[in-house]
Amino acid sequence: QVRLVESGGGLVQAGGSLRLSCAASGPTFSSFAMGWFRQALGKEREFVAAIAWSVGNTDYADSVKGRFAISRDNVANTVYLQMNSLKPEDTAVYYCAAADFGMGLGLKVGTLPRQRSDYYYWGQGTQVTVFS
Repeated sequence: QVRLVESGGGLVQAGGSLRLSCAASGPTFSSFAMGWFRQALGKEREFVAAIAWSVGNTDYADSVKGRFAISRDNVANTVYLQMNSLKPEDTAVYYCAAADFGMGLGLKVGTLPRQRSDYYYWGQGTQVTVFS
């Protein structure tokens, strides 16, 4: 059973930084991609970033490219999202998610999943609020 627990959210002024953590437990994650999504009030949940657990290649939404960085610690079984130069429009609940390549996602080699439907496991979310 995969369990994902996010932490690190909070209130920050525009231009500031936060680091989100996602502690993952369960089976080995070597065949998984880990993703961060966010959902602002009244909006759809959207893709933010993803990382392949084994290889470490990454993918980012255009809206966060150059400001956010996703990484993973294989020993601690934790995925991080470093968020810099935060903007009020980054305000949302941030969710950690896990996608198992072994379930047949139908993606090209080297491509990371961006669709919400590709991710089977989800955390409970952590609120990030950016004020100007």
